[in-house]
Amino acid sequence: MAHDTSLDLSPLTDAHDDPSTRVAAPRALGKPGQRVQVGELIDALVEDGLLEDDQGAKLALYSKLSTSEQHALVSLAQRQLRSARPPHRTLDLETLTEWFAARVGLAYVHIDPLRVNLSKVAEVMSSQYATRFRILPIEVRPGEVVIATAEPFLTDWIPELTHLLRTEIRRVVANPQDITRYIAEFFSLAKSVRNAQKNGATNNQNNFEQLVELGRSGKNVDANDQHVVTIVDWLMQYAFEQRASDIHLEPRRDLGVVRFRIDGVLHNVYQVPVAVLSAMTSRIKLLGRMDVVEKRRPQDGRIKTRGQTGREVELRLSTLPTAFGEKLVMRIFDPDVLVRDFTELGFNDEDRSLWNAMVSRPNGIVLVTGPTGSGKTTTLYTTLKQLATEEVNVCTVEDPIEMVEPSFNQMQVVHGIDLSFADGIRALMRQDPDIIMVGEIRDLETAEMAVQAALTGHLVLSTLHTNDAPSAITRLLDLGVPSYLISSTLVGVMAQRLVRTLCPNCKEEGAEIDEAQWKSLISPFRARKPDRVWRAVGCLDCRMTGYKGRSGIYELLLLTDELKALIDAQPDPRKLRSSAIRSGLRPLRLSGAQKIAQGVTTFEEVIRNAPPIEH
Repeated sequence: MAHDTSLDLSPLTDAHDDPSTRVAAPRALGKPGQRVQVGELIDALVEDGLLEDDQGAKLALYSKLSTSEQHALVSLAQRQLRSARPPHRTLDLETLTEWFAARVGLAYVHIDPLRVNLSKVAEVMSSQYATRFRILPIEVRPGEVVIATAEPFLTDWIPELTHLLRTEIRRVVANPQDITRYIAEFFSLAKSVRNAQKNGATNNQNNFEQLVELGRSGKNVDANDQHVVTIVDWLMQYAFEQRASDIHLEPRRDLGVVRFRIDGVLHNVYQVPVAVLSAMTSRIKLLGRMDVVEKRRPQDGRIKTRGQTGREVELRLSTLPTAFGEKLVMRIFDPDVLVRDFTELGFNDEDRSLWNAMVSRPNGIVLVTGPTGSGKTTTLYTTLKQLATEEVNVCTVEDPIEMVEPSFNQMQVVHGIDLSFADGIRALMRQDPDIIMVGEIRDLETAEMAVQAALTGHLVLSTLHTNDAPSAITRLLDLGVPSYLISSTLVGVMAQRLVRTLCPNCKEEGAEIDEAQWKSLISPFRARKPDRVWRAVGCLDCRMTGYKGRSGIYELLLLTDELKALIDAQPDPRKLRSSAIRSGLRPLRLSGAQKIAQGVTTFEEVIRNAPPIEH
């Protein structure tokens, strides 16, 4: 079923006022001025063929005995009825609400909080008024306010609100549980923001364009203000609920912007006054044991908290001074990452076998390459978790420690006391390690220490920032590592990217990829275009994006004798890549093409994330 979640609703007269929008029905559903009744819904479902007559009779008896105060749609949904129509799906609350909307001739909307301007809708009416009539404003546009209801026959509020707002009222039908939930959340959050703003000045002293206003009287919003605490708590819980991987708090000239990164894509969530955003940032820095007063230099911190399910969640904090104030990014780490296997990360059997062969060596350097956010750390942690048995000593030196894992010995780089990656490796060498993980090889000193560790019988895992696997060799040479040391210590390199995976609940066959597009994706390799290609559709489960979750695509390079012979002071990147391909390297786009053929992702996702195959 197609769900309208964009909230970009075309002008439509209310169904009770315009006969052209009324859905024809053999029997009228509901009475003006009354709440929706379970019995009336049962009769209508039987009429529409969604329930059998005998089911309807049993439910009608149940409805007469029931004294529940909950909405009629919720009562029916709790029965977990099966539709009498093929494919006999469960009549859950969303399905019933969508059917109900069509039956009464109103548009159906699934409320997506990420697309609702909370500050605007909270100005339309009070929380008490919304609760009294069980209505929720979800969009404010010039000349029109869109209001969600699950009680379309209660209309006494329409003339009153039209007169007060002096604008048109557009009604839509939404899930009654969502309406109840978001009445509480939207108005509570908007109230907290307003009160936090009242408690402090609106000027931001760290905005470089407003330094002339420093002499004005006024105080800053207190980070411990209860309203600010409420906003920050809501922000974190909501991010966990929406599967966000990062939370961005960004000061702008006139306002503060909150954004979530979900499945690799940023979404605007909320806009708040700059002073409130500054107080939110201070509150989060306080929780992360960072220097709240210092706003002129970048800082790092971490918070460990629990989600609504009770599961522990770790957040890594990073601040950055910008032209309009201090920007804060919180990266959310899911502890379940550490217990995932390589199949869940997107490895196929061939990739897993080759990767295991690389990291099973007793000594040498194994590198993982890719841009920031491509899943390198997740791959390394999953690998170390597998390698960290009782017989080996696994040590890491990181900047910062991404996730705390008891089975590793983890060291944090501290630049303030001259504890760098190289110093960390030097110290670990005296700790009798078997496996050393270096967060990143950034300079010659770190690279030399990694090589030294590999030469003295240790397995070293680390990351580099390069576009593909063969480029890691030239990158090490650019840092100043001698070619003969690379040949003798480097075991292999894996480049990786993350692509969004198609939502399993709504993906459909029928995506159109012509031969020319397919050849451009895999050229110069030859592979037959798959007969079935899936496309993203969109449903409530994936927030109408068509994608849910991400999977890795990988390019593995095992250093062969032929490749080692090509490594000199100035190797030809094309010759390195050609030799690697002859040795069995499958480029990132070829790995992506395989996932397209398997129905895991789409052509557009692979093109967007994987670099072209150079040949």
